[in-house]
Amino acid sequence: MDTYAHNEEDKELKSIGLELMFMTPEKCSSTEGITAVELAKLVKLPVDTVKKKLNILKEKELVKVKGISPKYWKFNEYNFQRMDEDDETFMLLCSFDDVDFDKYFSY
Repeated sequence: MDTYAHNEEDKELKSIGLELMFMTPEKCSSTEGITAVELAKLVKLPVDTVKKKLNILKEKELVKVKGISPKYWKFNEYNFQRMDEDDETFMLLCSFDDVDFDKYFSY
């Protein structure tokens, strides 16, 4: 895999991870969390891409999933705070240099 493709993938994962990390109840149609379709609209990515990235976050135990159809996804703050600081995904989600926080905290 070339570096360019890897960086693009990281941006997508970071975008989805941060959106979930800063998710407010107002952005979700359910108290259980957000669907992949709703999340795809928020991050402006294809649903298939969002689902793949959600599964990566699920494998890292950074998201909880409830339901079957639809599935509701929710960030797992507890597990995130207990991750190894050297974990690639942890470092990706803690790298705020290029993050526009206004998009997460619009009132």
